[in-house]
Amino acid sequence: MSLARRVYCSIVLMVVFLSTAGVTRAQEGGNAAEHSFTEIFKWIHFVILAGIAYWLFAKVLPPWFRRKADNISAAITKATAAKAEADRKFQEAAAKLANLDKEIAEFRATAQREARAEIERLRAVTKSDAGRIGIAAVAEIEAAERAARVELKALAAKLAVDGAESLVAKQMTPAAQEALISSFVQSLQGRPN
Repeated sequence: MSLARRVYCSIVLMVVFLSTAGVTRAQEGGNAAEHSFTEIFKWIHFVILAGIAYWLFAKVLPPWFRRKADNISAAITKATAAKAEADRKFQEAAAKLANLDKEIAEFRATAQREARAEIERLRAVTKSDAGRIGIAAVAEIEAAERAARVELKALAAKLAVDGAESLVAKQMTPAAQEALISSFVQSLQGRPN
């Protein structure tokens, strides 16, 4: 049975009930008849208001409350999902933060190892370069020493020749020259051809 039909039936029953009550009171007295019509209208008014309240609470408000409840439920579900996502992101951030010190320590250790390796490489290169430079310097020094010796020998020879020349020039007198020439000629005569 539909709601409108129920309300209609309720109104009809109330009117019948009130009219029978009014008729019995009218039989009791005239003043009572006025009072009973007022009473009937009050009951009719009450039935109409009760029907409207019933229609409002039975038909209109439940779907509205259901929509509100569905909206609230959807909002709660959405908020729960958002909270779960926020908690997940918080846990990830906390894990990253906890690992941050570890990662920093690993980066430092790696950087120190790499720096030590680079220092050792540079030391080895420097030693190698220093060795090559030392060998090149020794070779240059030896070459300069040889050149200086050759030059010194040439200078000594020149000085010796000059000294001998000046000595010979001092000691060479015409008699000494003749003696030298005759000694040379005699040495030539005694040789076979």
